[in-house]
Amino acid sequence: MRGRVLIVAGSDSGGGAGIQADIKAVTAMDAFAMTALTALTAQNTLGVLGVHPVPPDFLRLQMTCVLDDLGADAVKTGMLGDAATIEAVSTVLAAKARGIPLVVDPVMVAKGGQSLLAQDAVAHLKRRLLPLASLVTPNLPEAEALSGMAIPDVAAMHHAAVALLTLGVPAVLLKGGHLPGAEVVDLLATDAGVTVFRSQRLATRHTHGTGCTLASAIAAGLAQGMALHDAVARARAYVHAAIASAPGYGAGHGPLNHAVTVDPARLGDLRK
Repeated sequence: MRGRVLIVAGSDSGGGAGIQADIKAVTAMDAFAMTALTALTAQNTLGVLGVHPVPPDFLRLQMTCVLDDLGADAVKTGMLGDAATIEAVSTVLAAKARGIPLVVDPVMVAKGGQSLLAQDAVAHLKRRLLPLASLVTPNLPEAEALSGMAIPDVAAMHHAAVALLTLGVPAVLLKGGHLPGAEVVDLLATDAGVTVFRSQRLATRHTHGTGCTLASAIAAGLAQGMALHDAVARARAYVHAAIASAPGYGAGHGPLNHAVTVDPARLGDLRK
């Protein structure tokens, strides 16, 4: 096991997304997961029934004590919820984690449609957290909220991905899973250009937690010293395999099989 990843996100009592998915994904990548909880949620595959935020002072304490003792090789943020939480996270990262790769998954809406980020917090996310990030991983609705652009097709995805770079983040992984079609197209945009990733779309409702899982798997790769392109490629292959072997739990959007690559001897195969 190598690579320490501090995950700053909310919990998912159903185990498919949030901190629970993050820990599973990082472990499957043979890295070490540490956590700072931003909120407790009561949710299952059908939706989010309740959210209980963690006080900002205690969130800062969680992050600080982990960074001061165990340290981190990468940080991943997920559900932050509101401006006060974003401010607390940004303050600690600016003071304690400069130079450490930061993957920001801008969680705004749950799979079932419930809002997970206050409307007035979007500007705070753009102003305070994104300039600290190494990579931001929005899906299409999140990218539309961040860019102010409609993204109806792959051509618009290219324009939006490049536009998001102007927010001060050096790399954007724009996820195209919300677009229809036989393929899922994701775009990795940096100042060097745009790389297109394609994969076959799997016909399944068991996709709960794909965004959390992908971002955490990428963070694990960066913590292990992988180049960004390679970390993204490995993480996408892992998520595809986890969806393909999903256990089928729940009556709604079910969880992935995060243990699909728990054997470290098989991790190298996912980079191909």
